[in-house]
Amino acid sequence: MRLRRHEDHWLLVGGPVPPGSAAITIGSVVSVRRRYADDARLLVHEAEHVRQWRELGKVRFVREYLGAYVHWRREGFGHLAAYRLIPLEVAAEEAAARFAAQDPGALS
Repeated sequence: MRLRRHEDHWLLVGGPVPPGSAAITIGSVVSVRRRYADDARLLVHEAEHVRQWRELGKVRFVREYLGAYVHWRREGFGHLAAYRLIPLEVAAEEAAARFAAQDPGALS
C-alpha cells in the first residue's frame, strides 16, 4: 500500500476496496485499487465524495448515502441500480463527466 497526498485529500493506493469497486472514499481518504490509481475520471469522482463528506459531515453523509440506497432497494431496484440512483453518486458522476468533457486528453 502507498499513501500519498492528492490535491486536498489522501490517496491510499492498494488499500481496502469493496469487491466490485475501483475505489471507496471515507472522509478525506480515497482508497483505490492499484490498477485504477491513474484513472483521472475516477479520481475526480472520488474527489467529489471528499467534498461531500466535508460539506455534509460524517453523520449526514452516511445517513444520506445509506438512506438513499436502502430507499431504492426497498423500491425493488437491484444493488447496482440502487447504487447508481444515490444522489451523492449521481453528483459524483456528474463531476466526473464534466471533467471528461473539459479535458478528454487527461483520460488517456
